[in-house]
Amino acid sequence: MNGGSAARGHAATADEPSTRRGQVHELPATGARAPYRPGHTLPVRVELVRQLKRRRTQVAFALVALLPVILWAAFSLADDGPPGGSLNLVDLAKGSATNFSVFALFASAGFLLVVVVALFFGDTVAAEASWSSLRYLLAAPIPRARLLRQKAIVAGLLSLTALLLLPAVSLIVGSLAYGTGDLVSPTGEALGFATATGRVLLGALYIAVHLSWVAGLAVLLSVSTDAPLGAVGGAVMASIVSQILDQITALEDLRNYLPTHYGNAWSALLAEQVDWGDMTRGVFSAVCYATAFGALAVWRFSRKDVTS
Repeated sequence: MNGGSAARGHAATADEPSTRRGQVHELPATGARAPYRPGHTLPVRVELVRQLKRRRTQVAFALVALLPVILWAAFSLADDGPPGGSLNLVDLAKGSATNFSVFALFASAGFLLVVVVALFFGDTVAAEASWSSLRYLLAAPIPRARLLRQKAIVAGLLSLTALLLLPAVSLIVGSLAYGTGDLVSPTGEALGFATATGRVLLGALYIAVHLSWVAGLAVLLSVSTDAPLGAVGGAVMASIVSQILDQITALEDLRNYLPTHYGNAWSALLAEQVDWGDMTRGVFSAVCYATAFGALAVWRFSRKDVTS
């Protein structure tokens, strides 16, 4: 009798619902079925196709792709400044395709691209919870750490694609509208089209790495709430508050520790001789914040009951 009770207790432990805290146990192979392999659950390809079919993904890509066209239309409708006046950023933007791409990055990096990254990462787990499908994914059973990792990988691929799509479309629109002349910086330095194109794409990659802190925070909020808009809005609000605090000079050196402080460090790429100092510090800061937020997200999700 004691042996039977122990066996039943062991079976109950092994069959513990994965929607509650604890590890997912392997399922025994039955009949001709292949054995359960946790590492084969939720493939990236399946999740990527699923996310690409969603309306919010298509709308996000459409907005990013349309932004250069909207900027070009706005420049075409705007009146030219008085002759002999000083050049402003808009005048420089109409100088060449690379100048136009630089302006598009500057105009969107502080808010639009933040929203895009927060949308893809903040929607990872919270959306499944709001649809009441998260518990079914965990009961598949998919290990929690793998579920979070696979969704973060897909969100990262979508975010990187969107961030690179903006300068790519800007270069095409700018080439058709303003030609392939040299990139002229506000300081008067000039870079050839080929060199400038590489610098613009490198700047977009830096922005992608810099916004990794937004991704980490959005994932942390996503596993902490059932409301996707709350996770996305929380990450965007944190970025806005950090940017506001960064403008307060009274904070002095404390501003160096704000996650958005080095957001425009990629502008150093517009010079002939690149100063990598601020960009290196910006990458280090973003990676540290992203790692901390990501670790907290994994810890929080592994201990969260998903029963609703």
